[in-house]
Amino acid sequence: MPTYDYICEANGRTVEVMHAMSVTLKTWGQVCEEAELDLGHTPADAPVSKGLGLGVVAPSDSGPEPGGPCGPSCACHPH
Repeated sequence: MPTYDYICEANGRTVEVMHAMSVTLKTWGQVCEEAELDLGHTPADAPVSKGLGLGVVAPSDSGPEPGGPCGPSCACHPH
């Protein structure tokens, strides 16, 4: 499942969230719910914008195949 960075305009925080490609989060409340974060002092309806995240797709099995399409710096390789 891909990951996305969401930037809250009200508090300046960037939060990485993993969700389906068909999902679009528009508010701080939605981001906090997906990321299981506390809203803090920021209103739930504060707008967020999607930033330039890595968009990493986590493998559905135990890991990538050796010599697979992703390189050693890919998030699916343990460091």
